[in-house]
Amino acid sequence: MRLLEHEKSRVIEMAWEDRTPFEAINTLFGLKEKAVVGLMRANLKPSSFNLWRSRVSGRKTKHLKLRSNKVSRGYCPTQYKNR
Repeated sequence: MRLLEHEKSRVIEMAWEDRTPFEAINTLFGLKEKAVVGLMRANLKPSSFNLWRSRVSGRKTKHLKLRSNKVSRGYCPTQYKNR
């Protein structure tokens, strides 16, 4: 699938967010986890990719099936407040 630059940017942003599951990225952009990993690898510096990969590996909030029922939103309550 070919993404526009602003779509790539949004996928990368969503992938970095702790509470945004890979399933949400798949629903919005049609990219499965493996494709997101490939996109991240191609668009981040190697050190940034390694940091991201170690951050999301095993993180329960990145997969809906592993996620607690207490996590009901895809972002921190303070993330989008006007400052």
